[in-house]
Amino acid sequence: MPMVQTVRGPVDVGALGQTLMHEHVFVLDPQSLADYGVGNWWDEEYRIADAIAKLRRLVARGVSTIVDPTVWGLGRYIPRIQRVAAEVPSLNIIVATGVYTFADVPFRYSHHGPGTLFDTPEPMVDDFVKDITEGIARTGVKAAFLKCAIGHHGPTPGVERVLRAVAKAHARTGVPITVHTDPRAHTGTAVLDVFTKEGVDLTKVVLGHSGDSNDLDHLMRLADTGATLGMDRFGLDVYNPTASRVDTVASLCARGYADRMVLSHDAACFMDIVGGQWDSLLEHFTPNWHYGHIHDNVLPALREKGVTDAQIHQMLVDNPRRHFA
Repeated sequence: MPMVQTVRGPVDVGALGQTLMHEHVFVLDPQSLADYGVGNWWDEEYRIADAIAKLRRLVARGVSTIVDPTVWGLGRYIPRIQRVAAEVPSLNIIVATGVYTFADVPFRYSHHGPGTLFDTPEPMVDDFVKDITEGIARTGVKAAFLKCAIGHHGPTPGVERVLRAVAKAHARTGVPITVHTDPRAHTGTAVLDVFTKEGVDLTKVVLGHSGDSNDLDHLMRLADTGATLGMDRFGLDVYNPTASRVDTVASLCARGYADRMVLSHDAACFMDIVGGQWDSLLEHFTPNWHYGHIHDNVLPALREKGVTDAQIHQMLVDNPRRHFA
């Protein structure tokens, strides 16, 4: 079988097992952390120990792999992930390269690239390829997929530039792609249009957060291109309640789309989106937004709706394995 890169090195894709296809470990803005977090709302040793405990509980539920799409713009810092991974040896953590933005490219690229002051070939492509083929920074950890994003505003010039850079890096390396989309604004259509023009293999694309929508016709049109639907925000009921997400997945399974869906939460051990109020957010506003929600609550609900064990296995095991093969 082919191999896929993880934080601890290459793993046979046949050994990935149950895989949650969109989970973060940490989402931390490095400038915010350095200037305001340390000694205030951030305790490095406490949060690493907390992450280890949370991921060990996930392994106890039968999960063998998580796919972490934390890239530039979300605070990717591989040494911290390496520390966690070393203490949870039964869990594979697959990491990404790319850029997360809804508007402009990072400042470093604003005057360096096609059509800029220094009109050069796209530097993001070489950076992404280096992360995939040589490793991220000096960690030796290689990215196994590409990540980009598009907000409800659609493909701004900066977003389109990142999409095309990701497409070109995909063409050079063959690694798959995950895209943060807004299905309520139908931005997945714009993503697939750009990728098609760039020659991307759409069967290697996950349209993240597709489960925020219950528009079956739209979701089926996306899946009919060969792309995979990321039903990957279970527990974020503020965007779409769990019961509605379950109904949508069950309906798509009944229509023959179990081979084009993956499941996840888009959760994390810690995100700085609310600074030191992270634990309070989980307790009071999003109590189901955690790594265990799918196994504890969603899978039983899917079975009650007629989703078979074979279809669940397809979404949790077969589809992720195919994606990275």
